Amino acid sequence: MTERPDPDSVSASPAAHLVTPDEAGRRLDVLLAALAPDLGLRGRRRLIETGRVTVDGQIRKPGYRPLPGQAIAFEALPAPTCPPALRLVARTSRYAALAKPAGLSSVHLAGGDLPSIEDFLPGLLPGAVLVNRLDAATSGLLLAALDSEAAADYRRLEDSGQVRKTYLAVVHGRLPAPLAIARSLDTARRRKTAVLSADSSDSLRATAVRPLSYDPERDLTLVEAVIRKGARHQIRAHLAASGHPILGDALYGPPDASAGRLHLHHARIELPGFTAEAPVEGDGWDSLRQAGGVTP
Repeated sequence: MTERPDPDSVSASPAAHLVTPDEAGRRLDVLLAALAPDLGLRGRRRLIETGRVTVDGQIRKPGYRPLPGQAIAFEALPAPTCPPALRLVARTSRYAALAKPAGLSSVHLAGGDLPSIEDFLPGLLPGAVLVNRLDAATSGLLLAALDSEAAADYRRLEDSGQVRKTYLAVVHGRLPAPLAIARSLDTARRRKTAVLSADSSDSLRATAVRPLSYDPERDLTLVEAVIRKGARHQIRAHLAASGHPILGDALYGPPDASAGRLHLHHARIELPGFTAEAPVEGDGWDSLRQAGGVTP
């Protein structure tokens, strides 16, 4: 049974907010923005779902609609310790790029207790929101918009094909020539994206793959993969469907792929007025990079 806080302590709390007549009837996760303006909607819902938000001393759900005069109070989540490997690599007045290490989620996962980039963002870039995501096992660039207008502009640029995202991947087998993969993706399944037989009608959903170097002893190819507007697991699923799964991909690769790191790295992002790069690091990359003369 969840322990309820003393209602008398709510009104005395410095984080309490009395609901006005104009605010009455709005969802709790929306009203909480008055108390936690630096948290996104996802972060506010996490506060509520973990029992850190009360209305007149009672824990409520995100969709609860308070009445006029009720007191909303919250207990802030403890600030997570930002890992040293997470770093800011580029910033303008509108956008900032962070280099994410492998093993760290971009956003907080429902029901999970592990910290994410989203949890660190208010301390690093107050008011910023992530406009792209990477799988936890994927390293490289995450782009944050520093205000809502910049976030909306990014979506417009992406929809018009003006965003270019370049990834590096180590794949199984030899890829002798560039490859364009345009097959449609079904992302309805939560865990795994299905690659359909027909090509997508949206040209921005294609994956352009170019071989950079080949290691005949390990039968591995270092490739560059460029996308304009990605879907969940797009590069991983497209490469696996082409017969070249990514090294270390336990979901789309061969049965023995679970050992070691997923060799997928977001190395460069380009959009009008902003460019950022993040060099790839770690075992399994060096020999292939040197053979191909690859800098990222």
